[in-house]
Amino acid sequence: MLQSASAISISKIADNIFELVLSINLNEYTLRPGQFVHVRVGKSTEHVLRRPISISQIDYENNQITITFRAEGQGTKKIAEIRPGDAVDVLMPLGNGYDITQSQAGSHAVIIGGGIGVPPLFELSKQLNEQGVKTTHILGFNSKKDVFYEQQFKALGDTYIATADGTYGTEGFVTDILKHLDDNFDKFYACGPKVMLKVLDESMPMDGFISLEERMGCGFGVCYACVCQMTGGGQAKICTDGPVFRKGAVVL
Repeated sequence: MLQSASAISISKIADNIFELVLSINLNEYTLRPGQFVHVRVGKSTEHVLRRPISISQIDYENNQITITFRAEGQGTKKIAEIRPGDAVDVLMPLGNGYDITQSQAGSHAVIIGGGIGVPPLFELSKQLNEQGVKTTHILGFNSKKDVFYEQQFKALGDTYIATADGTYGTEGFVTDILKHLDDNFDKFYACGPKVMLKVLDESMPMDGFISLEERMGCGFGVCYACVCQMTGGGQAKICTDGPVFRKGAVVL
């Protein structure tokens, strides 16, 4: 589970959004979209806790993964300083990913992402397309400067962009686009801010899956820093039982 990866490339793809490609031995793993890695910030004790970052692309042929993150705190800003050739200490694979076996070939899935919740949905859409599922994507951002992966998603299916300030795409939120689409979707997959997930969880008429964003301490269920309430009673750890949950399973 503890791996020493090597940085292949790092690039800034939007305002404070970075894409880091890592070379890592994937022979031992079967990764699922929605899983994440826990990245050690540095060798010093300045940043004790690792940072959880979603896997946005998986390349088994070249033994590479891509992680995409927002550099907003001191820890992630430090990760953004990684350069090609640097060693990167990661724990992986962590978390419960999306169950793509729930979508059958010939069905139509709508994929809904908000902000930094967009990255894990790219690998999800790729894998759904590979098994014959039609995908429509709705991506929400604060502003034009925050938009990323638009062209990549467009290569996989119809893609719509919403910005809160109206500087790009549709002014408003992902739900403003969703209510004007006439398609009859068979399933939905979503990742983003809790307020967005709550609306989707309560309003989407079909079955679906949501992925929660949460600060994590250990990443493997020991510290209880990322506990959420289940609708049926009891608690779940987002780092191990999630971050992906079925619609209606958790209290939002």
